[in-house]
Amino acid sequence: MSELRFYFDESVELAVSEQLAAGKIDVVSAHSLEKLGDEDINHLQRATELGRVLCTYDSDFLILAAEGVEHAGIVYAQQQKTSIGDWVRGIRVLHTRMTAEESQGQVIFLSLK
Repeated sequence: MSELRFYFDESVELAVSEQLAAGKIDVVSAHSLEKLGDEDINHLQRATELGRVLCTYDSDFLILAAEGVEHAGIVYAQQQKTSIGDWVRGIRVLHTRMTAEESQGQVIFLSLK
């Protein structure tokens, strides 16, 4: 069973991936990969190739998933309702409860409780 690893697109505040990385969770971001402004499909394909769950506020990824685009998992949250702390707490919980194999093809809505 493989540990979850994460890819944050540019819509999620950089502080989220920085805080998670400081806590020893394996994360990369569009910022750290210098892929700002890339197309959504490219972000999703890159995350999948890297074996990482894509984390986003962008609902376009939900459409791609519904269209059957393969992915290693998507974590989605509503921007106006989710803080940096919500992301950090939610990803930490997810990291302890799910494996990379279990996340394949799953769309996970970030829980705020």
